[in-house]
Amino acid sequence: MALSGIFLMVFLLQHLLINLTSLLPDDGKTFNIISHFMGYNPLVQFVLQPILIFGVFFHFTMGIILEYQNKKARNLKYVYHKTRSSWISKNMIITGLVILAFLALHFYDFWIPEMEYKYINNMLPENERYFHELQEKFHSSLTKTIIYCVSFILLGLHLRHGLASSFQSVGITSTRQRKLTIIANIYSLFISIGFTIIALFHYSTG
Repeated sequence: MALSGIFLMVFLLQHLLINLTSLLPDDGKTFNIISHFMGYNPLVQFVLQPILIFGVFFHFTMGIILEYQNKKARNLKYVYHKTRSSWISKNMIITGLVILAFLALHFYDFWIPEMEYKYINNMLPENERYFHELQEKFHSSLTKTIIYCVSFILLGLHLRHGLASSFQSVGITSTRQRKLTIIANIYSLFISIGFTIIALFHYSTG
């Protein structure tokens, strides 16, 4: 569970860094180049992408199983108002399911059209389409932009707790807890704020 979470965090960081290039003032040139490379690179498409999809479903499946086992092991449910645990630590499964629903929307918006473009319609590669497709998803769509931004906030909260827990699960000692907390805060804020800025930018400028 911890290792799959760390793997997905590495992917999220890479995904954000690529998408941040869409903010560069070059009319999407850099973003298009990188997106085209990722979209037609056999290693990425036929090795890394299946591993990523498996990692997503494995992580969420294990999360649901562990939540079920934890509840089954307890005779009584949590008395939330008497515990010192944070809201996010007690509701990781809820934020996880919301994020899973968001991923389904994200797949519908981006991944499925990409698969249809390349493998169903057999369209010729067009390396200048990615930036404008990204803009079209958000421009003048306030509802979708809000859904994405709220999801990014929940993602950040989920990551903050999950990252610190993952470090502990792989054996990092509690004496480094303060450093781990700082790392978790910086990472989760960077991911959450970064993706939110991208969505708002393309909503307002697309």
